[in-house]
Amino acid sequence: MRKFSNKNLQLLIFTFLGITANAQYTETINSNRPGNSQGAFSVGTGVLQLEAGGYYGNDNHEILGTDTNILGTDYELRYGFLFEALEINLSGSFQAETTTIKVGANDADYKRSNFRNNTLGIKYLIFDPLKSITPDKVDIRSWKNNQKFKWKTLIPAVSAYAGANFYMKDNPFLYEGEGQISPKFALITQNNWRGGWVLVMNFIADKMTEDFPTFQGIITLTHAFTPQFAGFIEYNGLISDIYADDLGRLGAAYLISDDFQVDISGLMNFKDTPSRWQVAAGISYRLDMHKKDEFLDDSFEGSRRRKRTEEMQNKAAKDAPASSTDKE
Repeated sequence: MRKFSNKNLQLLIFTFLGITANAQYTETINSNRPGNSQGAFSVGTGVLQLEAGGYYGNDNHEILGTDTNILGTDYELRYGFLFEALEINLSGSFQAETTTIKVGANDADYKRSNFRNNTLGIKYLIFDPLKSITPDKVDIRSWKNNQKFKWKTLIPAVSAYAGANFYMKDNPFLYEGEGQISPKFALITQNNWRGGWVLVMNFIADKMTEDFPTFQGIITLTHAFTPQFAGFIEYNGLISDIYADDLGRLGAAYLISDDFQVDISGLMNFKDTPSRWQVAAGISYRLDMHKKDEFLDDSFEGSRRRKRTEEMQNKAAKDAPASSTDKE
């Protein structure tokens, strides 16, 4: 049998991923929080990023007569390596529940706690529209032509995601007969529009090797009201033989510094089997070890965030008190 050398392996990797790098690094933190979707762009090579938070909620099942209080924490560790378009991430949550069931005239409490999920995955940017599509030239004679709608702005950036779910054998959140390891796949799209609008869509196939796979669709619309403050609204549809639902989320994030963000959000659904609500808060922080000479100017996401950084710097300069020399 012929040996597969390291040189051949490197050639295969470059052939599969493409040797044309799409820039991902941004001057300000690029977080998936506080929504449940993930954006198409990676954090950039040499960037280690932690996104974590806590949540509290309640599930009330009208037919079963159960009332469940939920307390948990979720987390995601992201790292960009090898290519600007490539990211490896570990995401998961730990959850504690207390379910109250009416038994005759009395209430009985049942408790369970464990990791709700842990998934190790890789995301790769397949297509960046700003890099692949030639932008329109500015018409110096017509403001109207420059402002009119352009169909090419509907073409999104596209990423592919593949991961594996890991569970301990005695995890109470596993369904009967469910395996400890299962695959997860996602197709991710992202549109960045003028005026600080961002549309992200996730199409997810989860636990495809199990008896009860789950399919999800997530649509997240984000708007930056200022360079520091942004809000979002999100729809999350789930389809499975075990559990199906329509979830709505609403929240906001505030950029404290280039590397630190805080957020709050809320969740509710639209049925009573069970009816659900949650409130959450979290942070995002990155260790920026990115080499500046790797920054590419034609990054779709990078250009947007670079512009936001410049606006922040200009605003800070205007707000700064005048020096004694200036006053004279």
